[in-house]
Amino acid sequence: MRLPEDATIAAAKLRDYLLTPKARNDKSKWLDQAGYSLDNWQQLETDLRQQVLTQEAQLNESNRYGDVYRIEARMSGPNSQQLAVVTIWMIEKESGETKFITMYPLKE
Repeated sequence: MRLPEDATIAAAKLRDYLLTPKARNDKSKWLDQAGYSLDNWQQLETDLRQQVLTQEAQLNESNRYGDVYRIEARMSGPNSQQLAVVTIWMIEKESGETKFITMYPLKE
């Protein structure tokens, strides 16, 4: 199944969570390897839409909030470095809206 390309990707999720250094579960250093930073967070959103949402999504689980999907893909960052990624998305039961939840490295 393919998720809609107009899925909601909250800017705050990219800027304040993924691209901001954290003491625990930091993803900013990993994303920096491919050239993503707070200065170009919009590129991360664009690449998620063009390189990840175009791939097949697998149902991961269903819970009381909605259906959770997983997409495994390779993303080419602004510096052309490739990242193997897992992204998590949810189609909310109440609203029917598809939302980006998180991403992390795919263990190959």
